[in-house]
Amino acid sequence: MSDTSDDNSTFADAINGERLAAIHDVDVDIYAVLGTTTMLVSQLLKIGRGAIIELDQKTTDPIDILVNQELVAKGEIVTVDDNLGVTVSEVVKKTVGG
Repeated sequence: MSDTSDDNSTFADAINGERLAAIHDVDVDIYAVLGTTTMLVSQLLKIGRGAIIELDQKTTDPIDILVNQELVAKGEIVTVDDNLGVTVSEVVKKTVGG
């Protein structure tokens, strides 16, 4: 007599594995938005190396994390050794119809 719960979980694991494999090669664009600003094209053309662009957020404000142009989370900037990173502090729940 076989245990059907083991058979069902093995089948479910196989289906979930196939679904996961199907998305492994999907490209997504991820953006960590530190802030925004508005400027004239003439100002943009004058920007050179080392220029400082003032943004509309403070360094302590949470940043937006976008996936394919959709807000999915809020985060904070962190440093790891000499590298910058982002830690997710809040997942943004999408509202139905919004």
